[in-house]
Parts: sequence; C-alpha cells; structure tokens
Amino acid sequence: MMKVKHDEVKTTIRIYKETMDKLEYIAEYYGRSKNKEIDWAIKQHIFRFEEEYGKIILDVDD
Repeated sequence: MMKVKHDEVKTTIRIYKETMDKLEYIAEYYGRSKNKEIDWAIKQHIFRFEEEYGKIILDVDD
C-alpha cells in the first residue's frame, strides 16, 4: 500500500475516456505516470494564472 505524504491530497475526478487516453499517451511520451502528468498540468495552469493575475495568497489556517 502506498503512503500519502501529509501535504498531499487524494482526490477522484471524472474524465472522458478519450481525454484520459490522450493524457496517458502524453504521460508515456514524457516518461511520467498519469498522476504525475495531471499534477504537472495543474501546476502549469496555476503558474500561468499567477503570471497573468498575480500570486495566489493562501490562508495558512486552512
């Protein structure tokens, strides 16, 4: 059983099969797992958002 790091959140998403198939293709191309490819894509999305709108400041109490 894989341990989840204390700062990681486990979640479930619904995604169209064709989208997942393409994601798997891209992940394999770059030598990443599907999970790591999703993580990378989300981080890129956040980076681009912050580049355009400014840094997101999170409340540390959450």
